[in-house]
Amino acid sequence: MKPPYQITSEILRLTSSISEKIGEVKSAKLIKPATELRKQNRIKSIQSSLEIEGNTFTVEQITALINNKRVLAPQKDIIEVKNAIELYDKINEFNAYEINSLCIAHKILMNTLIENAGQFRTTAVGIIKGRDITHVAPPGNIVFPLMKDLFHYLKNDKDLLLIKSCVYHYEFEFIHPFLDGNGRMGRFWQTVILKNYSPVFEYLPIESLIKERQQAYYNVLGISDNQGNSTLFIEFMLEIINIALEDLLNTQNYALTSSDRISIFKIFIENELFTRQDYLRHNKNISTATASRDLKEAVDNEIIEKIGEKRMTKYRYKK
Repeated sequence: MKPPYQITSEILRLTSSISEKIGEVKSAKLIKPATELRKQNRIKSIQSSLEIEGNTFTVEQITALINNKRVLAPQKDIIEVKNAIELYDKINEFNAYEINSLCIAHKILMNTLIENAGQFRTTAVGIIKGRDITHVAPPGNIVFPLMKDLFHYLKNDKDLLLIKSCVYHYEFEFIHPFLDGNGRMGRFWQTVILKNYSPVFEYLPIESLIKERQQAYYNVLGISDNQGNSTLFIEFMLEIINIALEDLLNTQNYALTSSDRISIFKIFIENELFTRQDYLRHNKNISTATASRDLKEAVDNEIIEKIGEKRMTKYRYKK
């Protein structure tokens, strides 16, 4: 059965705005942001999602851990961060539409932190905030059927993937399929889904914007629970996505490296043969000499293959 929600005028406005911004992102060659910005955004995503759940690590501490420096912190927090780093590093290995892939991701996220990591719960759980029980999740014996229905909706429903990603996020939190780690997984899996809509979402720090609006995030989850549908939550998350894209468009002063240019061009050319002139037409702000250096470096690093010589030279990305 399709999860309950309505397509409102606000949802239509936001999906239109997001689509326009993704078009601007493509035009600005930001579909895969510059290396330094990608690194910063990935760290912000990890730090924000963990902080929402009470982890004490700062952005600086996570950066130090990634750079193999010693960090003084509670052991549990260190494990959570290391697990999250591994999870986000493997984001392209997960299939957004497969339950088994979700369970593998959860096993990485919660490795050594809980028993039965990667397995759906079979017992009853409730969410407690302070002294209050804010949500009683569905019984353990119906978790798998509910998740199976949710993935069927995600894979087969005709609504926009933007909308379905928000519906999934809400329904995942409502079902609360794992004993722990549901908040982190819900936010992460929406990003996995959104990557199928546009590659730009892989490095968009949506989690950091949720962290900035943490109380509103919890409030809208609660209101949606009481209303029995996810309409308000969809509007909330689409607004978050819209703001994240706007922030990305405001970072156009980040300089692209040769590696960035080669990586971005692959998204546009895919597996087609191309010439240096094709590469230059896509990167109008670089010289012929720079284009030649980019392509030579990519050949040397076995990212692309060179076919022919001199004026007959063409290139193609290796699979």
